[in-house]
Amino acid sequence: MNQTIEKYESKVRSYCRAFPATFKSASGSRIIDEKGRSYIDFFAGAGSLNYGHNHPVLKEALLDYVAHDGITHGLDLTTAAKVEFLEEFQHEILAKRKLEYKIMFPGPTGTNAVEAALKLARKVTGRTEVIAFTNAFHGMTLGSLALTGNGSKRAAAGVPLSGVSRMPFCGYMGDTMNTAEYLERVLVDRSSGVELPAAVIVETVQAEGGINTASYKWLRDIARITRRHGALFIVDDIQTGCGRTGNFFSFEGVDVQPDIVCLSKSLSGYGLPFALTLMSPGLDVFAPGEHNGTFRGHNLAFVTAKAAISEFWRDEQFSRSVHDKARCVEQRLSRIADRWGARRKGRGFLQGIEFSDRRVAAAASAEAYKLGLVAETSGPSDEVLKMLAPLTISDADLTEGLDIYERAVERAVQKLKAPQLAPRSVHA
Repeated sequence: MNQTIEKYESKVRSYCRAFPATFKSASGSRIIDEKGRSYIDFFAGAGSLNYGHNHPVLKEALLDYVAHDGITHGLDLTTAAKVEFLEEFQHEILAKRKLEYKIMFPGPTGTNAVEAALKLARKVTGRTEVIAFTNAFHGMTLGSLALTGNGSKRAAAGVPLSGVSRMPFCGYMGDTMNTAEYLERVLVDRSSGVELPAAVIVETVQAEGGINTASYKWLRDIARITRRHGALFIVDDIQTGCGRTGNFFSFEGVDVQPDIVCLSKSLSGYGLPFALTLMSPGLDVFAPGEHNGTFRGHNLAFVTAKAAISEFWRDEQFSRSVHDKARCVEQRLSRIADRWGARRKGRGFLQGIEFSDRRVAAAASAEAYKLGLVAETSGPSDEVLKMLAPLTISDADLTEGLDIYERAVERAVQKLKAPQLAPRSVHA
């Protein structure tokens, strides 16, 4: 551990404990430490670097803007950078998908987008309760944290986290129970003790909660039930959006149109803080300044976000390439999972392996780091080893990274010597 970090930074730090190198530079899908060692990045800033580190097209746009004294900070003043981003986002993202949303800049991070969505839903409906799901993760500020399921993160709040009813996510009760029908039942039954909600908020894939993937049918049922009871349907697309599941929005192809969508992470394309709350036009009811914040107009992020949309989303070629590579990842992770009696989870470039012995994922992450791969864990007991590589990763780096991923799992299992993890014979 770097001595300066150890001496001066708060012990709340976490990622640098798992990956203790001092990193100095990064390019594409590789990150380099101060000693010159190169690591393949299967973490990508927790999904904030979908287009890799320092993509040259985005970097050039940013450098050019700064070199010409472009406005960095402008509150919510009108700037050329904001206008150009809005036009690009409307024409290339929303209009091409036949989506009609007003665009709100709620603040710089994902939790700001969620907090704005909650406030808006409660204002529109006049209701206070919101329904969230088991294993959900929506952010670390109090409203978002109330929606979040993780016990240790909730405990750190220090105050009661109220205004939320918890429902079981798709598959949480096993294959035999339809949890959408359960939601319908408790909302219909006025003796269930569950208040009619202002909104239901869902992640299509619960990234931090263990890469739990909702079926398309379940999502359609939840949306239908939500609206039947006069509530708003919110999709938190903060980690799953911006191409992470293959399409720009993770709900494309599901045949649902959320009332509100929360975006952040890779929205800037460059790892810069940037978030949006998208709302159906009829929900645009905030009075001027009713929701405010100093950093709602991050012009540097406007510039790189526009460049990312122009570079990757003007046609379907990029999306097709992500889907093609994702199928290769699925095949490879399925083979690894089968070998160790584990389970592959997720879709697109948000996948991982869940191990029955919950020690394996963390041990494999540590082994991967030693071998030159940065790969994180997720799930309530860190039982899932994630694959969260940049969507732009080369075939060579993807193959090498998956090779390391596989070796790391094998080394972790061998060190743990768990009898239930005896390898199975599988065909390549």
